[in-house]
Amino acid sequence: MKVVALLTGRGNNTLKDKNILPVLGKPLLYYPAMAAKMCTKITDFYVSSDDDKILTIAAECGYKKIVRPKDLASPTAQHIDAIIHALETMKADGIEPDILVVLLANSGIIKKEWIEESINNLLNNPNLSASCPVLLEMDNHPYRSKCLRDDGCLGTWFNFKGKKISTNRQDLPANYVLCHNFWTLNLKNSLYSAEEGQQPWTFMGNNIKPIVVKESFDVHDEDDIKRTEKWLLEEGIDYSQINKHI
Repeated sequence: MKVVALLTGRGNNTLKDKNILPVLGKPLLYYPAMAAKMCTKITDFYVSSDDDKILTIAAECGYKKIVRPKDLASPTAQHIDAIIHALETMKADGIEPDILVVLLANSGIIKKEWIEESINNLLNNPNLSASCPVLLEMDNHPYRSKCLRDDGCLGTWFNFKGKKISTNRQDLPANYVLCHNFWTLNLKNSLYSAEEGQQPWTFMGNNIKPIVVKESFDVHDEDDIKRTEKWLLEEGIDYSQINKHI
């Protein structure tokens, strides 16, 4: 099966140029780009962006440029549309992936081992639609969350009639949230499937194999840059001997 990496990032962000802000002396997008470059099963590498700086830096990491139309790079644009546009561009380039690793340029919290595990999950189980990192999140469990009723008071998202829900988080069923560092898709079972996938990321399909990790976050402000640097140093992640052009 053909495995392709797609690095995605737009230039129109609240934190200016966040995808290329320096992290330990390298642009932020360098870390997801190089993590994928370390995976031997990935044969082709593309970057989708509307921003020339993002495209240029990613190209220096060995990624082929896909210039994203402006209407697919607005704050309200959907990720799925950018992915579809990228796949159409790849096809015109003679590349038709079976497995697509979608890398998000605004997160440096990523390991090549996680990417490799996600790819192997899909290769070993043809019924899976996707595989991606998740965090165990019990503090903000959906059973503990509240909605706002029409009368202005708090309500529950679920009908708990006849059920008793413990106030102790350890008594609740495990709750996982998707990380926003990368998603690995078996396109036949996800994006190309006639069956609608799970909301709201329907392009991931319905059979998503989790990879449970201890930490993950994407960059929204300068403090997140510092947190990313701390994580990279603690994990000993360094690609400087592999790519010296950036």
